[in-house]
Amino acid sequence: MSTVVLHHEIDGPEDAPVLVLSGSLGSTLEMWEPNLPALTSRFRVVRLDHRGHGRSSAPEGPYRIADLAGDVLATLDELGLDRVAWCGLSMGGMVGMHLASEHPERISRLVLCCTSARFPDLTAWKDRIAAVAEQGTAPLAPGIVTRWFTPEFAATHPDVVKRAEGWVADSSDEGYRACCQAIEAWDHVDRLPAITAPTLVIAGSADLSTPVEPHARTIASGIPGAHLEVVEAAHLATMELPEETSRLIAEQAAD
Repeated sequence: MSTVVLHHEIDGPEDAPVLVLSGSLGSTLEMWEPNLPALTSRFRVVRLDHRGHGRSSAPEGPYRIADLAGDVLATLDELGLDRVAWCGLSMGGMVGMHLASEHPERISRLVLCCTSARFPDLTAWKDRIAAVAEQGTAPLAPGIVTRWFTPEFAATHPDVVKRAEGWVADSSDEGYRACCQAIEAWDHVDRLPAITAPTLVIAGSADLSTPVEPHARTIASGIPGAHLEVVEAAHLATMELPEETSRLIAEQAAD
């Protein structure tokens, strides 16, 4: 499958170390806006839209995580970036794991947020793939976003919830479904020991999509020397707790 040069936005000082941010299935690079003030004071921040998301193109599926990682490499090459720190949440974390194990020369430091190296039960993904094929993403958006934030955060930030629903609804139906197929096929547990980049795993205590047990613990125990931090948030922990997660990301990403 041919690669896609991903839509991206760059913020922060030109001479600062580069930190790439890659988000969740159904989101866009806008999900990182709450983290930018803290991160751009220390890093040249590159935010990416996955294929099928935001303003990136959506080639015909199915996809694999390796395809999404290939898009990242093509984009980094286009930008002249040989080696970067990586922070990925959910699907972005899966891409980061693939890059760090299969292309270790490109990843200096790694932050994996609310993500998984394997889903033991694929029923939910099979159901999601079928639902998107039948209905598209728009009708599913409210139910998907319900799992992104704690009820308390959602109740006090209805504008954030509505905006997030728009990201899902506006995703390419084909691209979103093909990314679901990539996650369904994803199993990187056996490759975790190959990751040599210093790694921080951030998990949300209220994350229903990739709960601490077994997802975060599997990753943290599988990557040599990895450290696990659990924060009081749901799946999009970086949005729910931007100050705390930005501090953790910055401390880990700094050389």
